[in-house]
Amino acid sequence: MQQQKHEKKAGAFRTISEVADHLNVEQHVLRFWETKFSQIKPLKRGGGRRYYRPEDVTVLEHIYSLLYKEGYTIRGAQKVLKGSTRNQIAETANTNNAPDRAEALGLTDKQKALLKATLGNLKDMKKLLADA
Repeated sequence: MQQQKHEKKAGAFRTISEVADHLNVEQHVLRFWETKFSQIKPLKRGGGRRYYRPEDVTVLEHIYSLLYKEGYTIRGAQKVLKGSTRNQIAETANTNNAPDRAEALGLTDKQKALLKATLGNLKDMKKLLADA
């Protein structure tokens, strides 16, 4: 008989190994992110074992997305998250999986248009380089 993997309830705390497996990153990456993002504050029990709350996991998922899917650097992701609390990030992620970064940064319409044009130019350059 095969043993089924036990799923925890949605509100349950997760260990570092569970979160690392969930995000498909090494545990040391999560420990490193703790030093770079003040919003990540897992509970630490005896022996230094980390227990991540559901909102911690949501913040880590958001950081993962910024770094690995959207291509931000650590510094860039820090700027995006600057001034946001863990709960604010979790709430934003829960209500909108892809928040408008320009809105979150309070950019003007002119700044948004300039960024959009710059992104278009960068995509064109990337295509040219790929074709070369």
